Amino acid sequence: MDTSQYLVIFFQILGSLALLIYGMKVMSEALQKMAGSQLRHILGAMTTNRFTGMLTGTFITCAVQSSSATTVMTVSFVNAGLLTLAQAISVIMGANIGTTFTAWIMSLGYNVDLTIVVFPAFFLGIMLIYSKKRRYFGDFLFGIAFLFFSLVLLSSAGKALDLEHNPAVIDFFGSFDTKSHFTIVVFLLIGTLITCIVQSSAAVMAITILLCSTGVLPIYLGIALVMGENIGTTATANLAALGANAQARRAALAHLVFNVFGVIWVLCLFYPFVDFVCSIVGYDPDGGMSAAQKAKLLPIVLAMFHTCFNVCNTGVLIWFIPQLEKVVCQLIKPKADKEDEDFRLRFIQSGIMKTPELSVFEAQQEIGSFGERIHRMFSMVRELMDTQTFDKLYERIEKYEGISDNMEIEIAKYLDQVSDAHLSDDTKAKIRSMLRAISEIESIGDSCYNLARTIKRKGENKEEFTAKQDENIHQMFKLVDESLTQMNFMFAHDRQSINMNHTYNIETEINNFRTQLRNQNLDDVDNHLYTYGVGTLYMDIIQECEKLGDYVVNVAEARMGTRASA
Repeated sequence: MDTSQYLVIFFQILGSLALLIYGMKVMSEALQKMAGSQLRHILGAMTTNRFTGMLTGTFITCAVQSSSATTVMTVSFVNAGLLTLAQAISVIMGANIGTTFTAWIMSLGYNVDLTIVVFPAFFLGIMLIYSKKRRYFGDFLFGIAFLFFSLVLLSSAGKALDLEHNPAVIDFFGSFDTKSHFTIVVFLLIGTLITCIVQSSAAVMAITILLCSTGVLPIYLGIALVMGENIGTTATANLAALGANAQARRAALAHLVFNVFGVIWVLCLFYPFVDFVCSIVGYDPDGGMSAAQKAKLLPIVLAMFHTCFNVCNTGVLIWFIPQLEKVVCQLIKPKADKEDEDFRLRFIQSGIMKTPELSVFEAQQEIGSFGERIHRMFSMVRELMDTQTFDKLYERIEKYEGISDNMEIEIAKYLDQVSDAHLSDDTKAKIRSMLRAISEIESIGDSCYNLARTIKRKGENKEEFTAKQDENIHQMFKLVDESLTQMNFMFAHDRQSINMNHTYNIETEINNFRTQLRNQNLDDVDNHLYTYGVGTLYMDIIQECEKLGDYVVNVAEARMGTRASA
């Protein structure tokens, strides 16, 4: 075979791997869209103990065919405070078991002619894609068809290479001493590096199966590559956790520690363990089998090793989750608590392999954080009325106003990026509601700043409120604070469990109190209880509080997906 033919086959393999990665991505995203928020609810509800957490991780990973998607989702939930570190570790253990299902699918592709299902799946998928109700199932069929088709192409490319009759390739792999632990470690590191680079353990598994099925790559070296792939696949979650909080970074690190520990103990028992796996399948690693038998059994050996490795590792470490938790807590120390004075998004990350459903969830958590910041800003305004360190507190309020503007812009940008994806109608409606909510929350920040400026103007003019005016302002502040507390309660709970009546009742109280004070103010100015200028400053504060209350109602209605206030 000449160079040009090798080049054609090389690009066929590259294209097949690209098709494999794309097919898995399409299939995973389609399944997550079909499941909608159910995956999130399952992950949150079914992690009451280490065993249910492990089973949940296994189930979700088998369903979405991506351990990276499960681990990134888990890290995001830890970042949002929805899962504890111990729960996340058990889910990640389950994800490692679930991802072995992919290897079994690939081994099937090398032993069964998948073309009989690929083309019907393409045909059915294209019809369903144009159906509004079934378009996600059409996407899923396209994804699985691409996956199977890539396996067919890889298998044919492997046969076309005819590596088993290429002396140079045989001599190259034959030059490695398969009985040396050093050689095993070298191939383990190669598998880790390739997986980190391509960000797809499935692609590395496909390459390994291709080389082993041709007979040129000894089974011991192929298994070393699979072990390296187990370590390399943890890079995805660790990259996604870089901008997250300490607990999320610990969850991602636990994934790495879990797999590294597994690799270490398997290396200590490497040859007996591999021989045991081979005996289960009926494969003789020392020869004595025909090339056809080897080609048929080697993909199954790799899939079986992958499963045995992850099941045994989980079976050992699931009893030591508290100790694993302590290890990662020691390795990643939380940053010293700082006053929350700098702009930083807490939940939105630049993550990898995120779906619209997960992105919308992160944005919702960030909006809840936005609401909490604004509530803190209002608490500073309340304190401003009585503080002795006025200038320092006023500067903080100014800084928070800038943070409010930045948060609105950044969350809106993120939601705009999410809206570029292929979204369900429900997700589109959620994004519209969120955009409306962040606009109204930013307006609350503006109102808080306006209140601070009015209070500052009062001090600059050396005006003083009467005891009754101070009492009324504090009473109004108390109502507004109650309104903001209710707003943040709504962000922390599901819409189905929220009652809007409490928000409307507080708003009615604010409006009635504002009207009462406005009428009283006219009488007090007429009776010369205070000057017109003092009365104007006083009513500016009261009117701004009433306006702030209106914004809170608008946020609440956006959260519930109802119409805007009249």
